Amino acid sequence: MVDGRILIEKILAGDLATYEIFVRQYQKLVSHIVFRMVGNETDREDICQEVFIKAYRNLSKFQFESKVSTWIGKIAHNTAINYLAKKRPTALADVGEEDTDADSFQSLAVGPEGLAESGDVAARLRAGIQSLSLPYRTVVTLYHLDEMSYNEIAAVMDLPINTVKSHLFRARQKLKEKLLEQYDPEDLCQ
Repeated sequence: MVDGRILIEKILAGDLATYEIFVRQYQKLVSHIVFRMVGNETDREDICQEVFIKAYRNLSKFQFESKVSTWIGKIAHNTAINYLAKKRPTALADVGEEDTDADSFQSLAVGPEGLAESGDVAARLRAGIQSLSLPYRTVVTLYHLDEMSYNEIAAVMDLPINTVKSHLFRARQKLKEKLLEQYDPEDLCQ
């Protein structure tokens, strides 16, 4: 992994080949954020491209007051939020509310029967995470998959640090509840 400052300085100096390295380095982070927030696969790819276009256009404005990963994560989060607000206003209804639809977990594409038959705990966790409300899903993804700190997540999501901690705590509780509603504890420990 190349230092973000070095990448940005080279890109700003005109080394456009370095931008490809920049994209590869932060592609996983952007994908995690966007893919957890947006359901449509084609739109996901477009949004990820848009994130990197916005990042490129704003490289000269980046002041290195945070990590590059935090900055690009914030761009990804805000771009996905803007997409959801424009394309599907009802998709943002869960931003401030918890998902209370007990059947939402069962209506996932794979379904609990398919997951139970596969014995794949990782797939069960992914499905459970997807069933969480948008802010919980995002916090869990940033903390556990992208290994961001509370401070970094707070910067990406524009939330106070205590709200991030609270969201993560509640997300873990809800995930545990949803999984235990659908599976025996022994099935989850395979």
